[in-house]
Amino acid sequence: MKQKFRDYFQLMKFTLSFTVVFSSVVCYLMAIPKGEPVEVVLVLLLFVAGMLITGSANAINQVVEKDTDAVMSRTSKRPVASGRMSPDEAWSFALIAGTIGVFIMWYVFNGTSALLSAFSLFLYAFVYTPLKKKHSIAVLVGGIPGALPCLIGWVAGTGELSIGGWILFGIQFFWQFPHFWAIAWIAYNDYAKAGFKLLPSVGGPTKYAAVQALLYAIMLIPLGILPYVWEMSGVISLVIVGLANAFMVWQCIRLFNEMDIKAARRVMFTSYIYLPVVLLALLADKIY
Repeated sequence: MKQKFRDYFQLMKFTLSFTVVFSSVVCYLMAIPKGEPVEVVLVLLLFVAGMLITGSANAINQVVEKDTDAVMSRTSKRPVASGRMSPDEAWSFALIAGTIGVFIMWYVFNGTSALLSAFSLFLYAFVYTPLKKKHSIAVLVGGIPGALPCLIGWVAGTGELSIGGWILFGIQFFWQFPHFWAIAWIAYNDYAKAGFKLLPSVGGPTKYAAVQALLYAIMLIPLGILPYVWEMSGVISLVIVGLANAFMVWQCIRLFNEMDIKAARRVMFTSYIYLPVVLLALLADKIY
């Protein structure tokens, strides 16, 4: 039973799913008008629904990529790739989890958030996943379901596709490029062995790839100002977000100058810190 629990933990990529759902919950809390009480039960239901939907998408991803996962050192021990779990069992989990998750979004929150959730699951599992072996544009396509949790959380709280949700979507969308390309840079040999085309240049870790990461990091600077412009947050979060953006740009400049895995790893770790810092700063500024 302990091993089976670990397998399902890996199948849904719990840590990654938690990070995705974290952004959705924070954006949901930001959508609640200042002064209105927060219903803890609704927050928990949003978290559960998000984990089920994201876990479903990740399970499908592992079934589809079981053969390529098996040849990469970082993924060879995943339950489906290693043979500990059958594809049918993983498909069953994905179908049940995804259906329950979307139903919760529809029944508890609203139809728009449920449709966005279903669209995100479909785009990640059935478009982005197979596209990774065909063209590096997969990263652009994958950025949409990667950023939709912010919009889903906002719509769950407001019931509408308003500007605040799109701003948060934009921040998370552009954040993904330096984040993901840093990971692809570090794991390039592993990805290449499996046939994945994830860096923006066919030559792999090149100056062009570093420039692309830098350009998307620079785009985060004007996006980081928009929450203040639209009165979603105050001066304190404006300063914090600005500093976070400047630090991200600086690390991407260092990647361009140094062109090595050490610099790519700095970009990766900066991106890990960036998102929670920015989202929590925006949330805290709104609350206080």
